[in-house]
Amino acid sequence: MARAPFELAGTRVVAGSRTQIDVPVARLYTHAPLYIPVEVVHGRQSGPVLLVCGGIHGDEINGVEIVRRLLRSKQLQSLRGTLIAVPIVNVFGFVQHSRYLPDRRDLNRCFPGSESGSLGGRVAALFREQIVDHATHIIDLHTGAIHRTNLPQIRAQLTSGGETERMANAFGAPVILNAELREGSLRHYAQNRGIPVLTYEAGEALRFDQWAITPGVRGVLRVMRRLGMLTGEHRRRPVPAAEVANGSSWARAPIDGILRPQVRLGARVAKGELLGRVADPFGNAEGEVRSVADGIVIGMSRLPLANEGEALFHIARFDAIEEAESAIEDFHSSLEPPPDALY
Repeated sequence: MARAPFELAGTRVVAGSRTQIDVPVARLYTHAPLYIPVEVVHGRQSGPVLLVCGGIHGDEINGVEIVRRLLRSKQLQSLRGTLIAVPIVNVFGFVQHSRYLPDRRDLNRCFPGSESGSLGGRVAALFREQIVDHATHIIDLHTGAIHRTNLPQIRAQLTSGGETERMANAFGAPVILNAELREGSLRHYAQNRGIPVLTYEAGEALRFDQWAITPGVRGVLRVMRRLGMLTGEHRRRPVPAAEVANGSSWARAPIDGILRPQVRLGARVAKGELLGRVADPFGNAEGEVRSVADGIVIGMSRLPLANEGEALFHIARFDAIEEAESAIEDFHSSLEPPPDALY
């Protein structure tokens, strides 16, 4: 018996086919319509419904490229289940190179949304009703905020032996941050509905970072194999080890001035270790930025200009820091040969 078609936003996608769908979201001031672009790949055999989405923050474009490369993968020809691929959720922010919606709201703090609420609430409600509620599993793609970069990492609320933990381990990022749910986020909404969800954080806003995109594509494909949506292990590449961070803290600027970093992203640091110096343009006043804990630098500012109290270095804490350091080294090694060899 043939598998039933998959329906999304009023469009039917027959089994064994793929269809691009423009989901109407709003109109611009000019009355021109605006759409959330979606591609549905509906396999011939039954299986999970995986939503992979990027661009909830409109300036976080690494996820857009991850989705594009995912959709080009030949492995999808034997897909079991259904893939819902959304490269850009916040189309308003994307066209304006902005993290936010036009009303300056963060879409990832607006879920579950409201059809009669603010613009953010309405977009969140539409995305939830038309797309999210169809999914059985979710991978949400993010980067660091503007002028900040993140080491590739998974953020998820882990429960021992749970589906979310199994997905996180399968992804293959070097760091898994056991992160609490933030109210209003897509992760908060989905997890509370029993939908396992991963947030992949890597790279910097408004930049294509190949070292973030390549493992993102590989990670999504690994999760799909773990869910039984794809068969076989691509090139028999082993899943890189990942270490779970039990918490994280930010080291902040002690004074206003210009930052001179002393450590790199992914570096192992000790509590009290010098991370950088902040000085005024004349060098008359200088302050030291020191690590607030033993750990690994998983995020840092890329802008040399800093105000007192500004978060500059994100330090993740591990019970087994040597293993975490080794996992990061293995991760960097796994990126050779260059990203172009991914295909």
